[in-house]
Amino acid sequence: MVLLSPPKRGRTPPSAAPPARRPLSFNRFVWLWNRDQGLSTPLLHLQVCQWLDEQWRNGERRLLLLLFRSAGKSTLAALYCAWLLYGDPDLRILVVAADQALATKMTRNVRGILERHRLTRGLLESRPECWAADQLTVRRRRVGRDPSLLARGIGANLTGSRADVIICDDVEVPNTADTPEKRELLRERLRELDFVLAPGGLVMYLGTPHSDHSIYAETPRRDLGESEPFLAGYARLTVALLSRSGERRWPDRFSAEIVDTLLERAGPAKFRSQMQLLPTRLEDVRLDPDLLLPYEEHIELVSVHGREFLEIGGRRMVSAAAAWDPAYGRPDRGDASVVAAVFIDAEGHYWLHAIEYLSVQPKEGVDEATSLCRAVARFLARNHLPSLIVETNGLGAFLPALLRQELRRMGVGAAVIEKASTMPKARRILEAFDPLLAARRLHVHRSVLASPFLDEMRSWRPNGRGRDDGLDAVAACILAEPVRLPQISARPAGPSWRSQAVFAAESDFAL
Repeated sequence: MVLLSPPKRGRTPPSAAPPARRPLSFNRFVWLWNRDQGLSTPLLHLQVCQWLDEQWRNGERRLLLLLFRSAGKSTLAALYCAWLLYGDPDLRILVVAADQALATKMTRNVRGILERHRLTRGLLESRPECWAADQLTVRRRRVGRDPSLLARGIGANLTGSRADVIICDDVEVPNTADTPEKRELLRERLRELDFVLAPGGLVMYLGTPHSDHSIYAETPRRDLGESEPFLAGYARLTVALLSRSGERRWPDRFSAEIVDTLLERAGPAKFRSQMQLLPTRLEDVRLDPDLLLPYEEHIELVSVHGREFLEIGGRRMVSAAAAWDPAYGRPDRGDASVVAAVFIDAEGHYWLHAIEYLSVQPKEGVDEATSLCRAVARFLARNHLPSLIVETNGLGAFLPALLRQELRRMGVGAAVIEKASTMPKARRILEAFDPLLAARRLHVHRSVLASPFLDEMRSWRPNGRGRDDGLDAVAACILAEPVRLPQISARPAGPSWRSQAVFAAESDFAL
């Protein structure tokens, strides 16, 4: 028989923990935390906390909280986890996020609150094994197999885990919901949480909709076979950035100017989804050619005191992006091989200056790939471009090396940037064009309007099968990180506006 010595007086045994209690409202818990951190508590957060308090008191254990982006959803979720453990240290909480990195971030937030909140410092365990990047265990009465808080990405294996509380924090994001296959997989993963939750446990979803087929939709998605909404029966609180009357829900943080900037940068479709919490049907989105700003001016290479600048219509260009979506075949049948060039001025306006639908017409002794690369090299030289993005999916995998060879042979000083596209094409095109068209910041040269680009724009549908190769190439330019002018990766042969060499040039104006 093994005799265990009683704990020494004055020390609390590791298994001892404060009794279960709920003496303080979540509203008060958050207010105390913010005050000790030197922060004020916005009215928006007080309203959310009040709703969570009411649901807890009423015994509601299925909650859905939709808050607009940057409204502090994850901050409130971390405080809620700490408050639950303060009330009952024996609880087992599972936090599920879109990926493991986001879930782990939640663990850090909860631990920071437990360490610093005046009411939870007594919960901290001093044993190192009670703390890890993705989990933590507080002082509790029961010895459990599961930690007090466990953080997992939605794709993790949860077999064998048990939880009294499950927090689904932003499980629907583009990476988990931008294709039908991903949306179905997300639903399957979330249904498995029913086998993890203890009887009578709490499930709370927090997020914003990223698809018309969102798990947060209020009506069933019949095309997915739903007879009722995915989260049917959940108590729901939806707080959009703008009320129906147009009032801002957090005016101290989101001024009218900030709201206008968000709308301009995100575009109407994304703003409706992420800030107004209205799932957007891609089928209803169109690209309006009437919002384009045509121009006829050519690129001018201007030299001032030995420094070279590019101008279009008297406006100086500060950066440029070019992209090539390669393909074999002719532009009139099959996928077109399209190269496009976009310049950006100091005011944030985009200038779609050139687009070329390449025809493969190999000459004797020159293969199709080489013929395409030479055409692209001439395009770069003609438009004074410092670099080119080549989509390396499929055909483009072996073209960058060949293109670099042709650029060197022809003396074109442009860098080749290889990039694999992972975003669905419809989403890529929409995110590129929607904000610029809404803000009237996309200028298009007359030569581009005379190309198939305009017909592609008129007939484009997100889920259609029309031609969109030109739209895709231009979208890659718009979404690319622009190369600031006059920087260049490879030094061109001879003087150039992108080199630092000083040379004299005649001009027809006086300085």
